[in-house]
Amino acid sequence: MESATPGTDIASPPSPAESTDGGELVLAGKYRVTPPQGWQPRRPAVNMIEYELSVPAAEGDPRDGRVTFMAAGGSVEANIDRWLAQFTQPDGADNRERAKIETIQAAGTEVHLVDISGTYNESSGPMMGNAVPRENYRMLGAIIAAPDGGMPYFIKFYGPARTVSANADAFRKMIEEMH
Repeated sequence: MESATPGTDIASPPSPAESTDGGELVLAGKYRVTPPQGWQPRRPAVNMIEYELSVPAAEGDPRDGRVTFMAAGGSVEANIDRWLAQFTQPDGADNRERAKIETIQAAGTEVHLVDISGTYNESSGPMMGNAVPRENYRMLGAIIAAPDGGMPYFIKFYGPARTVSANADAFRKMIEEMH
């Protein structure tokens, strides 16, 4: 079984997402989430990611799931479009028709949720170069609106579809219980 980012286990994550004694993560200095038990901290694969977790692969899946936490610019809609563009459908269908997109309230702010499956074109850099197609992948994403006019905050969970599906309820609970 392959890890999302091999050999990068760490004891404590970098700021501004910091771990508290209760297992909570402090995101952007204002939001707190409690990752599900068993999701392991990893050193972020790229500097723009503030915190990263590895989710153990479901039986039969070739690799772990990956959860990333980061702030970034751009509108909610532009970021949803960017996430959807990272996937292709085996039958050529439009991603927007296949994706589930909804808005909920958590921690007193809007959170936009995205759920998409298909072939994930995984890129190791911000310019989307050298993408590796990963069939039968799923992504759950949360865009936390910045009510104070600051940058939105992103939590993105992706990996083999079985792994993500097995942890989808736990991911949603983590988002809904954000405070």
